[in-house]
Amino acid sequence: MGKTNSTPPRDAIALLTEDHQRVRELLGEMEETTERAVSKREELLATIEQELEIHTKIEEDIFYPAFRDAAKKKDDKDLYYEALEEHHVVDMVMPEFKETKADSEEFGAKAKVLKDLVEHHAGEEEKEMFPRAKKLMDREQLLDLGQQLVQAKASLMSEGAKARR
Repeated sequence: MGKTNSTPPRDAIALLTEDHQRVRELLGEMEETTERAVSKREELLATIEQELEIHTKIEEDIFYPAFRDAAKKKDDKDLYYEALEEHHVVDMVMPEFKETKADSEEFGAKAKVLKDLVEHHAGEEEKEMFPRAKKLMDREQLLDLGQQLVQAKASLMSEGAKARR
């Protein structure tokens, strides 16, 4: 019999942290560009936008509701609502960023602000929400959520690929 899956299943927290790291790297790369790198900036922004859209959707549809349902304390519920609001801020910033000319100094400033927003949000999740989730949910739940996240992400990426054709 052949192997159906050579990588071991990963839990939700590992998967979401990998997404954070990928977006941090892309934002860092964009921050280092200059006004002359128009096509590179445009390409990076499109990639970052897609990564953030998919990540936000799977977090809000799958991970956050599970966290909210497992939350026992007011502080945990506060983390849930704060995370949703931080997603909302990025959603408000992104359309304006996309309208900014890639050869402008303003683009570089917006790239820095977006990077700061995303790093703050990811950092809070990694330092506060994820450790709480590990206490509130057992390993089996986190692995199950991880599988749901993988499937949802694959589906959204497939839809995005079809939409670009």
